[in-house]
Amino acid sequence: MNTPANVIPDAQRQAHAMVPTEIPATTLFYWSVRRELWEYRSLYIAPLAVAAVFLVGFAISTVYLPSQMRMAAGLNLMQQHALSAQPYDNAALLLMGVGFIIALYYSVEALHGERRDRSILFWKSLPVSDATTVLAKASVPIIVVPVLVFLITAVTQIIILLLSGVVLAASGSSVATVWSNVSLPSMWWMLFAHLVGGHGLWYAPIYGWLILVSAWAKRAPILWATLPVLAIAFIEKTAFNTSYFITMLGDRLVGGPDRGTIVAAGSNNMESMLHLDPVQFLTSPGLWIGLALTAAFLAGAVRLRRSQGPI
Repeated sequence: MNTPANVIPDAQRQAHAMVPTEIPATTLFYWSVRRELWEYRSLYIAPLAVAAVFLVGFAISTVYLPSQMRMAAGLNLMQQHALSAQPYDNAALLLMGVGFIIALYYSVEALHGERRDRSILFWKSLPVSDATTVLAKASVPIIVVPVLVFLITAVTQIIILLLSGVVLAASGSSVATVWSNVSLPSMWWMLFAHLVGGHGLWYAPIYGWLILVSAWAKRAPILWATLPVLAIAFIEKTAFNTSYFITMLGDRLVGGPDRGTIVAAGSNNMESMLHLDPVQFLTSPGLWIGLALTAAFLAGAVRLRRSQGPI
């Protein structure tokens, strides 16, 4: 009996179809980040909720906006600018603070949560390496949260501008007076640089340390992340009567390579508070030392995730 001529080609096609297709690393990374946004919806829901509450409060306060603008007519240009920019500055400061808190909370739960709820058994069954998973998680507080906060802040400020215009136009006041004192593109550029540079890259070693502890601790990762820091500061103070470590940590939290380049201490002007010199920032030894520490922390987190199982 003759064998049909198409048996071998069909068998070859079936064998070829059974060969698994290699997924590009960029695709795996992208979907790993998407996974974090699916699992931690508070990353964007919390700042959206805060922005909504702020807008409700601002809408109520617009009752006094026409009288404030009439009072501002007797002030000099700098004072008028500060008064007009105040709600935009307040919105940005509030959302930046919320974003920083969210990033800290996410980092300390990033790898601990999947071990606690045993979902690590499912995620390890997928063709995604531990390195890709840890890098995707690290990108959330360093890149994703700053960008989300920036976008939400920008939309909030646009709504503030439109509400102000509607209220002033309805009261017969000059809308151009307010809009001429507010330069949203300038605010957005400084805000974006501050969020990505200060809240992202400059705080990266803090997030990296929290992710490392999250991969190791079985319980209360926030305590295990905090106690070694306090212990080092206490031992240094007791043994040498110095406080270099706590001073360095304080500079990392509230300043930059030059404290004046990111946060002008004691300044009440948002523009000066968010001013960042990109050249000085990118050439700062403190930035690159911090990024090197971040890489070491994340490498340790990868090794721990590879060996750690569910709690």
